[in-house]
Amino acid sequence: MERTALTVSTRIRITLEHLARLRDVEGIESRYSDQESHLGLSVFRFDDQMLVTPHLSNLAGHDSPMLHLRRLQDDGLFDRFAWHVETLWQAGRPTDVGA
Repeated sequence: MERTALTVSTRIRITLEHLARLRDVEGIESRYSDQESHLGLSVFRFDDQMLVTPHLSNLAGHDSPMLHLRRLQDDGLFDRFAWHVETLWQAGRPTDVGA
């Protein structure tokens, strides 16, 4: 657990720095979302698993929960998050790191 609360912009910068180190790894992509009509999320998807952190207002990032979702059935929680994230992904813009 982090002992220092970091701003969202600092967390984004740190994440992008780590992703830049993986630039040559095939299949890693990242995007920004400019849509203001959704809850802030950090999502890392690996085939039928994903780690989702919904960023709760007035809390530091490390105080928000991380959900480990696994696809176990059609139309379950995983599929609902995947649809939401895919919608945001299509409207997003590349971060210019990763693949």
